[in-house]
This record gives sequence, C-alpha cells and structure tokens, in this order.
Amino acid sequence: MPKLWTETIDAHRTALRDAVLDATATLVAEQGLVGLTMSQIADRAGIGRATLYKYFPDAQAVVTAWHERQVTRHLEQVRAAADPAVPISARLHSVLRAYALLRHSAQAHHDSDAALFLHEGRHVDEAHQTLRGFVRDLIAEGAREGVLRTDVSAAELSAYCLAALNAAVALPSRAAVDRLVLVTAAGLAPDLSARS
Repeated sequence: MPKLWTETIDAHRTALRDAVLDATATLVAEQGLVGLTMSQIADRAGIGRATLYKYFPDAQAVVTAWHERQVTRHLEQVRAAADPAVPISARLHSVLRAYALLRHSAQAHHDSDAALFLHEGRHVDEAHQTLRGFVRDLIAEGAREGVLRTDVSAAELSAYCLAALNAAVALPSRAAVDRLVLVTAAGLAPDLSARS
C-alpha cells in the first residue's frame, strides 16, 4: 500500500476515534456515565453504529478509552505547569496547584459507582506512578537547592502532597483549593529546628 494512502487511512482512523471520544465526553458531561449506549455515542459522533463497533466492542470500551485520554491530558496539564524558567519552589507550587484544580474539577464529572470503575484501570495506576515520580523529582531538586526539607524523603513528601491535594475534590471553591495548596506546600518547608 502506498505511504500516502496509509497515512490518509491512519489520519482518518485517528479523527474518527477522536470524534467518538469527544462525543463520549459530551454525553458524560450531560448525563453521566450510567446508561450510556453505543447508539447515543454513534449519534453524537455523527457515525453509524456499525462503524462504531468496528472500533469499540461496547460502550464500556469507549468510556475506558475516553477516560484513558482524559488521564493522559490531565497528566500533561500538570507537567506543563512546571515552567523550567522559574525557581523550583514556584515551579513545584504551580504543579501542586494544577493537580489540585484538576482534582477539584473532578467532583462534577463522575457519579460515584462509575468513578470507581474508571479509576481501577491500569492506565490510572501508571499515571499515578508517573505523577508521583514527577513530583518526587521536583521535591528532590528543591531539597538539593536547600529550599525544601531534607529530613523526609522526596518520595514520602510526594505521596504526602498528592494525598493531601486529593481533598480538593470536596472543596467548595478555587479559593479553598488555593488555601489547601498553600497548607500542603508549607509542609515541604525546610526544618529550621534541625539546623540549630
């Protein structure tokens, strides 16, 4: 098969898959995850059900693919918050705030049963490991520069930060999220009593 033809087919498949996942995102936002059907997804994506079944075996597979894409995008958003041009403490604060705001926005997107199903996947575990490692590395950099504490390992502090910021899902406002980020970041400050 000629290269141009292969690239055209691949582009078409990618565009169709994106349209299906975009349609799923819209339907989830409108009605939640429970009761989502292949017919609804196909109608919203502007394709036939037979075409949809060529790409996905059932609605659960579509929802899982949509969620994988969401998790990947969220991870990219958190990583993008780390501006290498700013000092490490500001970079880490931006990353923690980006994560907290994502957690805060998550409260409106899932009903509890469906959220449990979605968050049990391997893609979620891998994203959490990547995120913990990313935050750990930022904390380790700050510790080396003397602006963050060194009496607790960077891995433990990363776990502390992410666990604390998960509380953002229950907060009423962005202002409350910002306060939570400040309190969490305060726990990373150097232990001045250890230096005396």
